[in-house]
Amino acid sequence: MKKQIGMLAMGALGGIVAFGALAYFNQHTNPLPGDRAPLRFVNLPAGSSEVVSDFTTAAEKSINAVVHVKTETMREGYADPWTYFFGGVPHQIPSQSSGSGVILSEDGYIVTNNHVVQNATKVQVKLNNNEVYDAEVIGTDPASDLAVLKIDAKNLPFLAYGNSDDVKVGQWVLAVGNPFNLTSTVTAGIVSAKARNIHLLDDKASGNVMPIESFIQTDAAVNPGNSGGALVGSNGELLGINTAIASTTGTYAGYSFAIPVNLVKKVVNDLFEYGKVQRAFIGVSIRDLDKNIVSEQKLNSYKGVFVSDVNPGGAAEKAGIKSEDVILKVGDVPVGNTTELMEQVGKYRPGDKVGITVVRNGAMLSIPVVLQNMEGTTKLKSKSEETKEIIGLNSAEFAQASPEELNRLNLDHGVKVNKVTGGKLKEAGIKPGFIITKVDKSKVTTPSELANKLSQSQGGILIEGYYPNGIKAYYGLGQ
Repeated sequence: MKKQIGMLAMGALGGIVAFGALAYFNQHTNPLPGDRAPLRFVNLPAGSSEVVSDFTTAAEKSINAVVHVKTETMREGYADPWTYFFGGVPHQIPSQSSGSGVILSEDGYIVTNNHVVQNATKVQVKLNNNEVYDAEVIGTDPASDLAVLKIDAKNLPFLAYGNSDDVKVGQWVLAVGNPFNLTSTVTAGIVSAKARNIHLLDDKASGNVMPIESFIQTDAAVNPGNSGGALVGSNGELLGINTAIASTTGTYAGYSFAIPVNLVKKVVNDLFEYGKVQRAFIGVSIRDLDKNIVSEQKLNSYKGVFVSDVNPGGAAEKAGIKSEDVILKVGDVPVGNTTELMEQVGKYRPGDKVGITVVRNGAMLSIPVVLQNMEGTTKLKSKSEETKEIIGLNSAEFAQASPEELNRLNLDHGVKVNKVTGGKLKEAGIKPGFIITKVDKSKVTTPSELANKLSQSQGGILIEGYYPNGIKAYYGLGQ
């Protein structure tokens, strides 16, 4: 019988969009506001291994903690279809879509999928009691397809974290969400597989964005609108965030996929604390075991990850890991393949020390490794710090334009560029002596105000101002 792999319908889970257009992945990142109290999360054990015949307790715990996320984006189109045929000019028109989200704390922090809120100009959250709140997008991570929202509410019901490492294949789970705009829908199924890499985020493997895919596969019915909803254990604990389906039709066909909650927990905490995810790396090239490796290394099974190369100066080399080692564990968690290894390393930050268990020449070794970031250091960077580095604010000097300089140009405000040695400011062609008057058509009057506007801007940035000879200039800084 000819087998056909179903189309991976990530967009279909994102929600129902006007005219059937489904939102897909685009990066939409906002820096985290500071001075927030620490999030209060509760951990629970994974669901019982005993036979479960009653899901009412788990459903009652989860229904009120899963919300309906409604978004509005702007797209180019025609409000009147006849305009197209008579040569009309397209313009921006609103488009609505919807998905789900999970409340993580009583003061209104919510996790959902990045593709649910991508490019949204407006986000609203509807609770199970029909209360509606405007939501702020706190941060997003396209590499894991997660986003954090915040609503101004108190004493909310929330789901406690479970432990996805303890989830077993065959374990009963619930999927809770809002498929087809049907609020608070609960479906049941079992865990079909773990550590599935379905190559859903391959298009995010560019630049500094490294996708992590290690999905929990279930057969709980999941449909458009379930994206961002909860995968729940029999005790009512959060085990994952429903994200994708495999289907030939765009609707449920027996295969759904959820992001493991242990990875969700780490990403959420990073977005809350830093505004960006802190990716950790061992510094090795890896591949799954095959017959030749098992034979050459005299291994007893195909469980493990083969180190084909070690990056010079990386965390692994510094710790003493060598090429042809076989990694068996990260911390106390066994890793049977490359997907599982990436999931486990993805739970750590640069600077964390973790024990890596390897087999070398038949001997088992436990090697402590201090993980690094992509630049090969252990530094943790906030979103604003990273933006400043990219733009080149650390390679530029600004000063308040003097009254004489402003009078000569008939200006009442402006910030003078004293020096530019790198970054996008230099790439754009900005020269010393240039007086910046506006960023994205908004006035700048002090060097600190200029730095803040540059570091907080999303996407392209328009800078305008004057040179001492009176020539007005515009510069565009791309993403």
